[in-house]
Amino acid sequence: MALRNLKKEMAGADITVEAVADALKVHRNTVANKIDGSSKFTVDEAFRIRDRFFPTLGLEYLFQNDA
Repeated sequence: MALRNLKKEMAGADITVEAVADALKVHRNTVANKIDGSSKFTVDEAFRIRDRFFPTLGLEYLFQNDA
């Protein structure tokens, strides 16, 4: 289950997977896997992404799983 809203917001703000990986201090593939739903972001990672890149958006919106 991919995170469609996060992908959409990243694309709209020109935020790359690499930028998110750098902010989380993980490999880009780790972030790509989490965005695509192969694994999950931790709560701490979700807050760090929201606070750094999308401070005006809600966590529920950004990290809503596609059904």
